[in-house]
Amino acid sequence: MGFLTVPNTGIFCRLRGPPYLHVMIIQFEVHAYIEAANSKLFREYIGAESDSVKFSDVPINSDIEIHFILAFAIDYTNGNSPSPTNGKFNVFWATNHLGPRDIAAIKDRHQTVKIAISLGGDSVGSGKAFFTPKSISSWVDNAVSSLTSMIKQYNIDGIDIDYEHYKSDPNTFAECIGQLITTLKKSGAISFASIAPYDDGPVQSHYLALWRKYGRAIDYVNFQFYAYDKGISVSQFVNYFNAQASNYHGGQILASFISSGDGGLGPDDGFFEACNEIKGQGKLGGIFVWCADESGKFGFRHEKKSQALLASA
Repeated sequence: MGFLTVPNTGIFCRLRGPPYLHVMIIQFEVHAYIEAANSKLFREYIGAESDSVKFSDVPINSDIEIHFILAFAIDYTNGNSPSPTNGKFNVFWATNHLGPRDIAAIKDRHQTVKIAISLGGDSVGSGKAFFTPKSISSWVDNAVSSLTSMIKQYNIDGIDIDYEHYKSDPNTFAECIGQLITTLKKSGAISFASIAPYDDGPVQSHYLALWRKYGRAIDYVNFQFYAYDKGISVSQFVNYFNAQASNYHGGQILASFISSGDGGLGPDDGFFEACNEIKGQGKLGGIFVWCADESGKFGFRHEKKSQALLASA
């Protein structure tokens, strides 16, 4: 009989029988863990729509892990007419209250808080933010260099990939993003990475190409369930969740809502009922919200309810 601890999972396996069976047992144990695992992870995008929002505005339940995701860093020039920079990222989130000192302060006050930077987004200036690499190698080199500096300056823990428009094929996207994530992890610059796809043909083709080749390097899937039509039912939401869990097989899938309730299943329309159903299936990888900038007008009550749901046994 032998024993094995699987790194970064909390799994402790007891190995029985002859050694040639151990691989099979380990694979089964890890597979079971990945396929059925609720998580106490709450994530929220911040800084895309307001220059007055603060980390301290958002309720923080100390019994769960909290990720604030700064939206966005984009590889475009700043200014009135932004243009692509081939992987040289600049800060586009509102930094008035979301700068290095603010990040240090919220982390000092709350040990469960981590900070990520989201890359890309839907738009830049008055136009769409396109993923526009000149080549895989040049884009990766520029992205690693510019983001490493930004990560150090702002004391960042991870990155989120949220490109939604492309001037590249899926394989180029997969290689650029996959190599970026693996390089930043290998150097110790980041400890986690997430992706933020939604149910759209070009978006899914790019992210699924990335998932197939580099899925093991991606820690969380922030699927934008609020991109579905407004007014879907609880059962439709659960079905959509399970469909995307199948698409991103083995991934930690988070349920999501938009603060205004303008898409998908709103927080006042059955979202939490759906989450409890998914949690009962052992599949709720967490909850994320778009976005803190909008939630202030609702008193962050949906954030409080989300965190309480995640914290409950």
